Amino acid sequence: MRFYRFESPNGTVAYATETPDGTLVELDGTPLGDFSVTDRVADVGRLLAPIAPPVIYGIGLNYRRHAAESNMAVPERPVVFFKAVSALQNPDAPIELPTRLASNEVDYEVELAVVIGKACKNVSREEALDYVLGYTVANDVSARDWQIRLGGGQWSRGKTFDTFCPLGPCIVTLDEFDDPNALPLHTRLNGETVQNSNTSDLIFDVASVVAFLSGSTTLLPGTVILTGTPEGVGMAASPPRWLRPGDVVECEIDGIGTLRNPVVAEG
Repeated sequence: MRFYRFESPNGTVAYATETPDGTLVELDGTPLGDFSVTDRVADVGRLLAPIAPPVIYGIGLNYRRHAAESNMAVPERPVVFFKAVSALQNPDAPIELPTRLASNEVDYEVELAVVIGKACKNVSREEALDYVLGYTVANDVSARDWQIRLGGGQWSRGKTFDTFCPLGPCIVTLDEFDDPNALPLHTRLNGETVQNSNTSDLIFDVASVVAFLSGSTTLLPGTVILTGTPEGVGMAASPPRWLRPGDVVECEIDGIGTLRNPVVAEG
């Protein structure tokens, strides 16, 4: 099943699902609780990020080849950081390059994002996926200067500026996937493929990440977990390839869809 969140032309926010012929029809209720599928065609003014999360977790250095291109050791346990919920951005809406806390080193990162469907705590790896609603596409936009040199030794400052978490276009439920740890994922920058990998390169797979984050910690419904990015980031290019106004970033995961965002300077 595919869940979309949208705003109608009159400003109403609602959820929809996709019928076999591609039509979006409204839900009564939300995917995080009881809902029913109606026969009302969704009047979509614009697509929104498919969930409004209470918290956004990020996992760093979670692909073997990305760790290698970053010249960093494979971690012994998941590396965790946070992105503010105010960093959330919608499909087709702009990524804003910071100007007040200026950055000239803003990078793209395609990621498989996990959406928690019901509250969980201290779950085992074997039962972790029982608490997952589905998957979506994320772009973990990162200001590398603030992440590495200017952020005081932590990552969140460089990863949590406004618009630095595009998400979408939809949430796809687990029954649509044979194996979330074998999904091709790609980034295109101005039409050129710059990331081309597979979630099979994950160091800690989806179930392991959910189990780890739930340790002594309640994961609330709607929690979003960004599971890491593969090799091919702009920081590792020679010369480095930073986002600039006028660029267009497309992050795609097979079986989910394409998340497209233009790039502008902060107004």
